[in-house]
Amino acid sequence: MSLSTVAAAATFTLAPLPYAADALAPVIDEQTMQIHHGKHHQAYVNNLNGQLETFPELAKLPLEAIMSRMSRYNAAVRNNGGGHYNHQLFWQLLSPPGQGGEPSVQLAEAIKRDFGSLPALQNAFNQAAATRFGSGWAWLIVDSNNKLVVTSTPNQDNPLMDMVEVQGTPILALDVWEHAYYLQYQNKRGDYASAWWQIVNWQKVNALFSTATN
Repeated sequence: MSLSTVAAAATFTLAPLPYAADALAPVIDEQTMQIHHGKHHQAYVNNLNGQLETFPELAKLPLEAIMSRMSRYNAAVRNNGGGHYNHQLFWQLLSPPGQGGEPSVQLAEAIKRDFGSLPALQNAFNQAAATRFGSGWAWLIVDSNNKLVVTSTPNQDNPLMDMVEVQGTPILALDVWEHAYYLQYQNKRGDYASAWWQIVNWQKVNALFSTATN
């Protein structure tokens, strides 16, 4: 089988949003969601597929496995593979206002243990989002000691990558690239981060936390 056949047989794809593009309003507007998902995320998928001829093994690996060995690959795989993983997770972590639930008993206990309270976690997370210079992401992760840690990464890096400074399993993520918020919030990234808590899908966060700690 040729490299091009391998690439054609197993390509990365863009999944539909798990809700309507206008479902997150008024926190995130419909136009932003359409552009962010249909243009930006699609571009990462297309560009990652473009690397399959050079690295055909990518077609056989789960995204998480690609992240864990990212130091083996070039900048194109790092940027576009990270972009695909990050956004695929991000969409699942959002839900229409009022439908996201709340932290599970187990997660709430871990938040209290590691941050003192949910508001304290939110403050630490918002600070990570606000102080990430340029484009990037804020994260809540479970580290190797099953401790909750807030961190951030530049560009499309994420805590699963084997070369980032703070590694762990992501359970919550916020995209702070300007394309994620600028149409609605302009330069007020802090307002975007604060409003975003209204649409966190805690049911998904709870599931990710349970998997990461068991």
